[in-house]
Amino acid sequence: MAIPFVEIIESVPPDQDLLMWKFPDEDKEIKDGAVLTVRESQSVLFLNEGRVADIFTAGRYTLDTQNIPVLTRLKNWKHGFQSPFKADIFFFNTHQFVNLKWGTPAPVLMRDASFGQVRVRAFGSYNIRITDVAKFFREYAGTFPQLGIRELEWQLRDFIASRFAEALATAHISVVDVAGNLSALNEKIQPLITPYFTGFGLAVTSFTITNATLPEEVLKYYDKATGMNMITDMNKYTQFSMANAMSQENTAMANAAQQAMAMGIILNQAKTSAVEPGPPPEDVTSRLQKLKHLFEAGLINDNEYTVKKEALLKLL
Repeated sequence: MAIPFVEIIESVPPDQDLLMWKFPDEDKEIKDGAVLTVRESQSVLFLNEGRVADIFTAGRYTLDTQNIPVLTRLKNWKHGFQSPFKADIFFFNTHQFVNLKWGTPAPVLMRDASFGQVRVRAFGSYNIRITDVAKFFREYAGTFPQLGIRELEWQLRDFIASRFAEALATAHISVVDVAGNLSALNEKIQPLITPYFTGFGLAVTSFTITNATLPEEVLKYYDKATGMNMITDMNKYTQFSMANAMSQENTAMANAAQQAMAMGIILNQAKTSAVEPGPPPEDVTSRLQKLKHLFEAGLINDNEYTVKKEALLKLL
């Protein structure tokens, strides 16, 4: 019975979000002269007895002694690849992975000359690609049979947040720069973040801070400073500020006076109601009759009669 061997080695990623996946060889040996095809934006790593043996970039390869001398030395085969050999094969996507998210789960403390210690929260996105397959495999991916970008993004989220805090502390960036110019902040932070990705065999092709949240008192100060920068005539600004302050003060005094008057009326009514009870209904009836006589006699006009009458009727 013929023993099955791997003769063709190629793989399309089952998921475009995969960074790395193991070639499914079903524990078969690789035949001498097997053909390896590596597509653009792919790399392939051969692992022999737990050690990185060789790495292939885009192209078509016939696996023999001339093409994989590293494997020959590691394995020390007497006849080169005249007999089948065994190796673990890993494929890597080396295209850019874009719009990955990062953020500071807790506020980051930064020192500022004007405000002292300030709590800052930041959020953004970044793009990465694998540039050193061997380093990425050794430093991060070697324990996974396959690795997706979302898993890496999740793992790196806290890592980026802590490195961002360190970078922010050493960059000597003012709070005003954080609030007013995210583009300048990006330019300062990205070179400080990049070395930490390089240590994993990754390259940061883009790093963006999309939002920085500052304490309310800092934002108020920044708004005030921005307004001052827009003013060209300080005399007019001073006059406007004084007039505005006086207007606010007068409005406040008028409101206070109105409130006092209203309170006085309420207290007076309450006092009058408590001390001087209204006349009994019989007395009101008598006064209405007298009022009518005065009107019929022409001693009061229509308007006076109507007003007095309404006032007496309310007492019933």
